[in-house]
Amino acid sequence: MVDDAVRCRLRDPEQQGELAHGQVRSPVRGDQQGESDLARRSDGDGCGEWTANGHTVDFCQGELSGFHPTIALHVALRDPARVLREVEAKRRMLARHVLSPATGDPELPWDNRDDCQYDGETWPCDDLLDLASPYADHPDYPRLP
Repeated sequence: MVDDAVRCRLRDPEQQGELAHGQVRSPVRGDQQGESDLARRSDGDGCGEWTANGHTVDFCQGELSGFHPTIALHVALRDPARVLREVEAKRRMLARHVLSPATGDPELPWDNRDDCQYDGETWPCDDLLDLASPYADHPDYPRLP
Protein backbone atom coordinates (compact mmCIF):
# COMPACT_ATOMS: atom_id res chain seq x y z
CA MET A 1 0.00 0.00 0.00
CA VAL A 2 1.05 3.57 -0.59
CA ASP A 3 1.60 5.40 2.70
CA ASP A 4 -0.52 8.45 3.54
CA ALA A 5 2.32 10.96 3.04
CA VAL A 6 3.01 9.71 -0.49
CA ARG A 7 -0.73 9.56 -1.22
CA CYS A 8 -1.11 13.22 -0.20
CA ARG A 9 1.87 14.31 -2.36
CA LEU A 10 0.50 12.38 -5.35
CA ARG A 11 -2.78 14.26 -4.96
CA ASP A 12 -1.25 17.71 -4.43
CA PRO A 13 -2.21 19.72 -7.55
CA GLU A 14 1.03 21.74 -7.37
CA GLN A 15 3.14 18.56 -7.41
CA GLN A 16 1.07 16.53 -9.84
CA GLY A 17 2.22 18.01 -13.15
CA GLU A 18 1.46 15.29 -15.69
CA LEU A 19 0.47 12.82 -12.95
CA ALA A 20 -3.21 13.37 -13.53
CA HIS A 21 -2.72 12.21 -17.10
CA GLY A 22 -1.45 8.73 -16.44
CA GLN A 23 1.90 8.63 -14.64
CA VAL A 24 0.57 6.37 -11.88
CA ARG A 25 -1.07 4.13 -14.48
CA SER A 26 1.98 3.90 -16.78
CA PRO A 27 4.14 1.45 -14.79
CA VAL A 28 1.12 -0.77 -14.15
CA ARG A 29 0.27 -0.89 -17.86
CA GLY A 30 3.86 -1.52 -18.90
CA ASP A 31 4.38 -4.27 -16.35
CA GLN A 32 1.10 -5.92 -17.34
CA GLN A 33 2.25 -6.11 -20.94
CA GLY A 34 5.58 -7.62 -19.92
CA GLU A 35 3.90 -10.12 -17.59
CA SER A 36 1.34 -11.20 -20.18
CA ASP A 37 4.03 -11.60 -22.88
CA LEU A 38 6.20 -13.69 -20.55
CA ALA A 39 3.23 -15.79 -19.43
CA ARG A 40 2.26 -16.52 -23.04
CA ARG A 41 5.84 -17.54 -23.88
CA SER A 42 6.05 -19.71 -20.73
CA ASP A 43 2.84 -21.61 -21.41
CA GLY A 44 4.23 -23.52 -24.39
CA ASP A 45 1.41 -25.69 -25.63
CA GLY A 46 -1.21 -24.52 -23.12
CA CYS A 47 -0.94 -27.82 -21.28
CA GLY A 48 -2.62 -26.68 -18.09
CA GLU A 49 -1.88 -25.67 -14.55
CA TRP A 50 1.57 -25.75 -13.00
CA THR A 51 1.69 -27.72 -9.74
CA ALA A 52 4.11 -28.23 -6.87
CA ASN A 53 4.81 -31.57 -5.27
CA GLY A 54 7.34 -31.30 -2.47
CA HIS A 55 10.66 -30.16 -3.94
CA THR A 56 9.42 -30.44 -7.55
CA VAL A 57 7.45 -28.15 -9.86
CA ASP A 58 5.49 -29.81 -12.66
CA PHE A 59 5.40 -27.43 -15.61
CA CYS A 60 3.15 -29.79 -17.62
CA GLN A 61 5.89 -30.18 -20.23
CA GLY A 62 8.46 -31.32 -17.71
CA GLU A 63 9.41 -31.24 -14.07
CA LEU A 64 12.14 -29.40 -12.25
CA SER A 65 13.23 -30.52 -8.80
CA GLY A 66 15.59 -29.23 -6.14
CA PHE A 67 13.40 -26.42 -4.83
CA HIS A 68 12.58 -25.85 -1.21
CA PRO A 69 8.88 -26.88 -0.99
CA THR A 70 7.79 -23.30 -0.23
CA ILE A 71 9.65 -21.98 -3.28
CA ALA A 72 8.22 -24.79 -5.44
CA LEU A 73 4.71 -23.75 -4.40
CA HIS A 74 5.54 -20.09 -5.09
CA VAL A 75 6.82 -20.94 -8.58
CA ALA A 76 3.74 -23.05 -9.30
CA LEU A 77 1.52 -20.13 -8.31
CA ARG A 78 3.05 -18.11 -11.17
CA ASP A 79 1.29 -20.44 -13.59
CA PRO A 80 0.91 -18.60 -16.94
CA ALA A 81 -2.88 -19.02 -17.03
CA ARG A 82 -3.18 -17.48 -13.57
CA VAL A 83 -0.86 -14.61 -14.49
CA LEU A 84 -2.94 -13.87 -17.60
CA ARG A 85 -6.16 -13.83 -15.53
CA GLU A 86 -4.53 -11.45 -13.06
CA VAL A 87 -3.32 -9.14 -15.84
CA GLU A 88 -6.80 -9.02 -17.40
CA ALA A 89 -8.36 -8.21 -14.01
CA LYS A 90 -5.89 -5.34 -13.51
CA ARG A 91 -6.61 -4.03 -17.00
CA ARG A 92 -10.34 -3.97 -16.25
CA MET A 93 -9.64 -2.08 -13.03
CA LEU A 94 -7.48 0.47 -14.88
CA ALA A 95 -10.20 0.90 -17.51
CA ARG A 96 -12.74 1.77 -14.78
CA HIS A 97 -10.50 4.13 -12.80
CA VAL A 98 -9.87 6.98 -15.22
CA LEU A 99 -9.39 10.69 -14.70
CA SER A 100 -12.47 12.90 -14.65
CA PRO A 101 -10.89 16.35 -14.98
CA ALA A 102 -12.50 19.34 -13.29
CA THR A 103 -11.69 21.54 -16.29
CA GLY A 104 -14.43 21.44 -18.91
CA ASP A 105 -16.62 19.06 -16.88
CA PRO A 106 -20.30 20.04 -17.28
CA GLU A 107 -20.98 18.35 -13.93
CA LEU A 108 -18.10 20.02 -12.11
CA PRO A 109 -16.78 17.72 -9.36
CA TRP A 110 -17.16 18.87 -5.78
CA ASP A 111 -14.44 21.27 -4.65
CA ASN A 112 -13.45 21.94 -8.28
CA ARG A 113 -10.91 19.09 -8.23
CA ASP A 114 -9.95 16.28 -10.57
CA ASP A 115 -11.50 13.01 -9.53
CA CYS A 116 -11.80 9.37 -10.50
CA GLN A 117 -14.63 8.76 -12.94
CA TYR A 118 -15.41 5.38 -11.33
CA ASP A 119 -15.69 6.23 -7.64
CA GLY A 120 -15.62 10.04 -7.50
CA GLU A 121 -12.62 10.06 -5.16
CA THR A 122 -9.77 12.56 -5.47
CA TRP A 123 -7.48 11.70 -8.40
CA PRO A 124 -5.58 9.45 -8.28
CA CYS A 125 -8.04 7.38 -6.21
CA ASP A 126 -7.00 4.95 -3.48
CA ASP A 127 -7.77 1.91 -5.64
CA LEU A 128 -5.47 3.17 -8.41
CA LEU A 129 -2.71 4.03 -5.93
CA ASP A 130 -3.00 0.58 -4.33
CA LEU A 131 -2.90 -1.07 -7.76
CA ALA A 132 0.24 0.93 -8.61
CA SER A 133 1.99 0.50 -5.24
CA PRO A 134 3.89 -2.72 -6.17
CA TYR A 135 5.59 -0.69 -8.91
CA ALA A 136 7.01 2.01 -6.58
CA ASP A 137 10.54 0.85 -7.52
CA HIS A 138 9.74 0.98 -11.26
CA PRO A 139 11.65 3.71 -13.18
CA ASP A 140 8.39 5.12 -14.62
CA TYR A 141 6.73 5.48 -11.21
CA PRO A 142 6.29 9.16 -10.27
CA ARG A 143 9.00 10.53 -8.00
CA LEU A 144 7.72 13.39 -5.92
CA PRO A 145 9.69 15.37 -3.33
